[in-house]
Amino acid sequence: MRKLHKIAVLGGGSFGTTIANIMADNGHDVCLWLRNPQRADEINQQHINSAYLPDYPLHPSLKAETDLSRAVTGCDVVFMSVPSGSCRQVARELAGHIPDGVLLVSTTKGIEPQAFTLMSQVLSEEVPQARVGVLSGPNLAKEIAARQITATVIASKDEQLNETIQALLHSGTFRVYASSDVFGVELGGALKNVYAIIAGMAAAMEAGQNTISMLLTRSLAEMSRFAVHKGADPMTFLGLSGVGDLIATCMSPLSRNYRVGFQLGEGKNLDQIIAELGQVAEGVNTLRLLKQQSDELGVYMPLVSALYDVIYNHKTIDEVVDGMMFAEQNQDVEFTLK
Repeated sequence: MRKLHKIAVLGGGSFGTTIANIMADNGHDVCLWLRNPQRADEINQQHINSAYLPDYPLHPSLKAETDLSRAVTGCDVVFMSVPSGSCRQVARELAGHIPDGVLLVSTTKGIEPQAFTLMSQVLSEEVPQARVGVLSGPNLAKEIAARQITATVIASKDEQLNETIQALLHSGTFRVYASSDVFGVELGGALKNVYAIIAGMAAAMEAGQNTISMLLTRSLAEMSRFAVHKGADPMTFLGLSGVGDLIATCMSPLSRNYRVGFQLGEGKNLDQIIAELGQVAEGVNTLRLLKQQSDELGVYMPLVSALYDVIYNHKTIDEVVDGMMFAEQNQDVEFTLK
């Protein structure tokens, strides 16, 4: 007999709402925690989240709650789907409301700036009684909500956690694969946001397919090169959380980071773009951290350096491209199976 779970999803944005709705569809008792009381009332009474998923009705059993304690009481699974800047604060508050052994899964694709701390590390530090995992992949929320066929990756060294999350989220249109490489899966989700900005800029400048394919493959090389220095398995980047997420984010206007890059390519000011976007574009925050870390570690990341020069050093795109094209020519593939 299939076990039904009591679940809380913390964060009422597009992805948090979408996965909460999948699990409600699957018959589980799901509560979506968010701070906005008007939005919570809308979800409870009209079964829609008009701010993030206006075109997709929600399952009638999905509940919304603004009180964190009430939202997580009795839950055996909690998903953390808040922006990276809020993750530690919410996790710290959460710690006092959940018992030992709760499954706590991060879906946040970002990095905390103070010490280049990944979200799984934040959760482990602030909620030590929880069993922690990471969910990441090519997961544009509106496509999932529209029931287009999609897959993702749950990563944890805890096999039982992986199996539980696979069962919770599996549906006829959503498939969940498992991995034990937590850092690799998590870094793939965080780093690709930077390259989505570059891809958006290239699209705005009407770059050809040769250029786009070069950007994607060299982005993958940079991501995996950096991740290996941080302890990840380079082979993880050949999967959904690496190349899969990179392709989805770098090719779709649904990606916030892609949209930021597209408007930069049109010559707009970054501050104006962020204000108009009205949502967090994690790639902008991650870029500064990644540039600092790659410099400290001595990791060669020319695309990151180029974007940093354009955004923060106010170099022209032509200047940056010229510098890259005449830089030292390196090996194409760095990681091979012997």
